[in-house]
Amino acid sequence: MTDRTETAGMDAREHADVESSTEDYARRFSGPVGAWFLDVQARATIELIRAWAGAAVLDVGGGHGQLIAPLIGAGHDVTVLGSAPSCVERVRPWIGSRRAHFVAGDLLNAPWPDRSFEVVLAFRLLPHVARVENFVAELTRLARRAVITDYPTTRSMNAVSGPLFAMKKNVEKNTRPYRVFRDAEIAAVFARRGFTITGRRPQFLLPMALHRAMGSAGLSRSIESLAMRLSLTRVFGSPVIARAERS
Repeated sequence: MTDRTETAGMDAREHADVESSTEDYARRFSGPVGAWFLDVQARATIELIRAWAGAAVLDVGGGHGQLIAPLIGAGHDVTVLGSAPSCVERVRPWIGSRRAHFVAGDLLNAPWPDRSFEVVLAFRLLPHVARVENFVAELTRLARRAVITDYPTTRSMNAVSGPLFAMKKNVEKNTRPYRVFRDAEIAAVFARRGFTITGRRPQFLLPMALHRAMGSAGLSRSIESLAMRLSLTRVFGSPVIARAERS
């Protein structure tokens, strides 16, 4: 659970990553289905970042630890920015062994000069931050080459996320309300910062909550493999992992 005493004095900041950096949140990705989710996400991300071998990467809100091992394994120099000191817990093994770095600070006012990192990542955040425009402005300020982020899209079943939220919460227990975006909306907010969407990887045709409810990684893989072959995922898949490059 989120430590309310820790975030009480941070109301002027974005701190949605505090909750996603907890062990409670990580349990949503436990078991074979959760491991499959993370594998799909990691493969798509590494593919989108492949053009910049050995790049210095800033993972904003990356205390969830979902991408740190794949990024290090691919040879990247990784720094994680968390909005609170507690966000280090799930990435501590990599920080402690000095294979990565962690800094606690304001996600809207990070302690680095412009273009300090070749690539900036932000996962599990866009649907939850209150100031999307300001958040994207900071991501693009810090990125020399590209920003890679994920978001649920209205072209998927996430379009009815409001009415289905009760069912989702019943399956996932600790889910939280989130915003759904039009693809054009994401493209526009990056374009205002001089960035162009150059890569787009929709992940799943069926909602992740439904895959969790089915409880079979094998069945889920089969369904999503068929959807991919039929190009359904490309059109209707979500969440989308998008790469925006500096124009």
